[in-house]
Amino acid sequence: MSDQQSALKTWVEVPKNSDFTIYNLPFGIFKNKRLSPRIGIAIGVKIVDLSVLDQEGFFSDMFLPEGIFLSDSLNEFIALGKVKTKKVRERVQELLLEDNETLRDHSIRGKVMVNRKEAEMLMPVKVGDYTDFYSSIEHATNVGKMFRDPENALLPNWRHIPVGYHGRASSIIPSGIPIHRPKGQFKDPDMEMPSFGPSRRLDFELEMAFITGKETKMGESVSTDEAEEYIFGFVLFNDWSARDIQAWEYVPLGPFLGKSFASSISPWVVTLEALEPFKVDGPEQKPEVLDYLKCAQPGNYDINLEVFIAPEGQKPSKVCTSNFKYMYWNVAQQLAHHTVNGCNINVGDMMASGTISGATEDSYGSMLELAWKGSKPIKLETGEERKFIEDGDTVIMKGYAEKEGVRVGFGEVESKVLPAK
Repeated sequence: MSDQQSALKTWVEVPKNSDFTIYNLPFGIFKNKRLSPRIGIAIGVKIVDLSVLDQEGFFSDMFLPEGIFLSDSLNEFIALGKVKTKKVRERVQELLLEDNETLRDHSIRGKVMVNRKEAEMLMPVKVGDYTDFYSSIEHATNVGKMFRDPENALLPNWRHIPVGYHGRASSIIPSGIPIHRPKGQFKDPDMEMPSFGPSRRLDFELEMAFITGKETKMGESVSTDEAEEYIFGFVLFNDWSARDIQAWEYVPLGPFLGKSFASSISPWVVTLEALEPFKVDGPEQKPEVLDYLKCAQPGNYDINLEVFIAPEGQKPSKVCTSNFKYMYWNVAQQLAHHTVNGCNINVGDMMASGTISGATEDSYGSMLELAWKGSKPIKLETGEERKFIEDGDTVIMKGYAEKEGVRVGFGEVESKVLPAK
């Protein structure tokens, strides 16, 4: 990180340890009591209303489509391409610099800067397609030990391909929206016949997801070298899972009702540009991967991740501390594999990482692992124990990258579990 880059100061008040610093400037969709849905950028406790800046001519030299920021999704904006989206973010960064009086002393400032606490955050993109990968070797090994042969926990293909499945896009929701406990079929090993009812083993999965920013045509493939051109940014992703429903249904065709009922995401999309300083090498891949999966550059990101559980009316207890850098398969490899058969991608597609677990027990990214299939209940700060998520619990995930005094974070994704309907 250059000295110049690490010395940016802003005239906006940014609380200590804020995720939304001058180095971040993530994009999102917000509204409030007087404003219709529109595109904003987060800084400190404020949101920069890009539509007002646009109307006042701050982007006039960029020749953007009229009303581009008065939208209920980022899709059309992202589709303008990285040259333009980067210019918009850089222009806002320039306007927010401490010594730049252009916006700081402008009469329009009060209209541009919206209080974040008064805003309702919406889904940032319209998700056409959603893919969930299975890219943490620690998570895959733990699941294999629990459900298969501890000596051969990984399936034969796992170290050769980034395994994934096509999930349900319609049930992806932004932070703050509660979910209902899902119902379905389940059959425990000691049951003669399957039974039906509310899931008894509701779980979270700590994940990150990237949003595609450029489309391909059917038959085209994206190489690992090109992948970053096709990725706009990242969100935190809670892949809710009903373990008992999942265990009964997933052979032979994989996850279905155990996953499709809900996934929750953080509402601010942190751009690839903001995360560039936090790139690191991933774990060594053995055996050597096939040529189309080889990466010339580091492809992992050093992003600290935390999960909290808050029983109804109680304070949150931290149950997990993990990091996105642990991923065995990186996002460039995921996208290269996803498209290698000619599968086309569209702007706004969402691709989740799979559960992000580390090597230590406190870094496991799901209750399935933390409580080891219910055999080792975890204790919350309230004194309560949890094997899985109970009705009334709120699950909160947080994530941030920090280096040389520079912090870039995601805020949080939180959702409360309501009883089954």
